[in-house]
Amino acid sequence: MAGSSVRWGILGTGGIAATFTEDAMRLPGHEVVAVGSRSAASASAFAERYGIPRAHASYADLAADDGVDVVYVATPHPMHFEPARLCMEAGRAVLVEKPLTTCADDAEKLAAIAREHGVFAMEGMWTRFNPLVRRLRELVADGAIGEVTAVYADFSVAAEFDASHRQWSPELGGGALLDLGCYPVSFTWPLLGPPATVQVAASPAPTGVDANTGIMLGYESGAIALLHCGLTGASPHTATVVGTRGRVDVAAPFYRPSAMTVTRTGAAPEEITADVPGHGFTYEAEEVARCLRAGLTESPLMPLDETVAILRTLDEIAARFTERFADRPAGAAQSTSTQP
Repeated sequence: MAGSSVRWGILGTGGIAATFTEDAMRLPGHEVVAVGSRSAASASAFAERYGIPRAHASYADLAADDGVDVVYVATPHPMHFEPARLCMEAGRAVLVEKPLTTCADDAEKLAAIAREHGVFAMEGMWTRFNPLVRRLRELVADGAIGEVTAVYADFSVAAEFDASHRQWSPELGGGALLDLGCYPVSFTWPLLGPPATVQVAASPAPTGVDANTGIMLGYESGAIALLHCGLTGASPHTATVVGTRGRVDVAAPFYRPSAMTVTRTGAAPEEITADVPGHGFTYEAEEVARCLRAGLTESPLMPLDETVAILRTLDEIAARFTERFADRPAGAAQSTSTQP
């Protein structure tokens, strides 16, 4: 499809579907041509809101739409697996909102389905495609700050408790880790790779999901990553990468940065900035288009095996606190660790 427009279908009609649609519509060479929902009324209202030509009253109908090149799966994350499977088995490329699934085993199954059908698939971890995050990776790879010894990143919000809201509901994949903690873990991964050790301290919400979680990842090199996610208070949303010859401070919000400061040992700080258009989702949409036009079935910036490996670590983090939450009162901190 070199040179042609990429035709998007949007699966789901919630807030993240709207955010992505607005950004995709900003881009030349991208068209949003269809939307699918479990409700005909919801699909029609979304289509009317954005001037989308076709509204489908089921996910299956959207998957069967031959006028769609790639489907953006925008359902809540516990509902990612089946719609993504449905689309790939119908021959549609997919961009699945992060996290790809709620566990590594399901992510591994989706990766196998994508490869079996020869279709493009990628997790929509939009931070990975931000130009400053990509530049940070280049600086680290080039040795600009020496060997990385530590990464610090936090993503915590002050969310009002509502047991029925997806953030607090176990049935809807609630908790800080999958919703917010996936960001600092994924941010750290390209810089340090898979951890050798995992240590966790967490406090449960009344519903049993993690409400405030601290993570320390250890690496064979001796480096550490100190990460925090939570629903009980707003944190700075910054990240710092420390090296043997300097550091990089990524301005808030680190998951959508427009500025970072590089401080090399013995040199004046250097600020690097970027204009981030729209909501910040344009970069992942452009990466999908680049891959499709090049005939790639995976993005080298967010390959499926890496997505699976990160989810495997998130599974391990979750296992360390959930196994103890049932025996302790809400708000009581849990501390666990695993060794290689």
